[in-house]
Amino acid sequence: MGDSKSGLGFLVLLRIVLFSGMSSDAHSLSYNFTIDPQPRDGQPWCEVQGEVDQKIFLSYDCGRAQIKYLGPLGEEVKSMSAWETQTDTLRDTGDLLKGQMPDVTPEKHTDKGPLTLQARMTCWREDNGHTNASWEFGFNGQLCLLFDSENGHWTVVHPGGRQMKEKWENDRAVTDFFKKVSMGDCRAWLQTFLVRWEKMLKTSGK
Repeated sequence: MGDSKSGLGFLVLLRIVLFSGMSSDAHSLSYNFTIDPQPRDGQPWCEVQGEVDQKIFLSYDCGRAQIKYLGPLGEEVKSMSAWETQTDTLRDTGDLLKGQMPDVTPEKHTDKGPLTLQARMTCWREDNGHTNASWEFGFNGQLCLLFDSENGHWTVVHPGGRQMKEKWENDRAVTDFFKKVSMGDCRAWLQTFLVRWEKMLKTSGK
């Protein structure tokens, strides 16, 4: 449990360093996936939390296709037509991650308890207009693997991500999917939503 907390603490610190100094023209959009292949009764097998500039604006249950718009940012864009294609893409991503779990589960994992997969997709626009994207993957809250969507580079940050890297690095279809969703879909959503969000984000304070 200590490793899990320290891994998550590192992620929080990393994001503070990366995004706290953003100018008013720089923004980030993130989607946090939690995949539980053996959920308890009434619990979702796939949950997605959406954040813009680290402010939560939606919660999505992939299995039941139920979406909750959170706060003023969520309310501002809930009527936009972009949601239909976005939720389809988020559900497809959840399905892919669940399907990949048997092949990427760490070899040393035992059946002592349930194993959940976390994935975080982030795309961001820098103040010079350049956009980029990345993925983070982990098990039970422990960050294991990073993927740079722009250059296609995989980085293992915990031994639990080794098998995941070996599988996905050699699977062109999976790698292309991660690139397409983060560099294509995510960046398009960010650009579309910022039309409605930018004024709110500037006045909300950092």
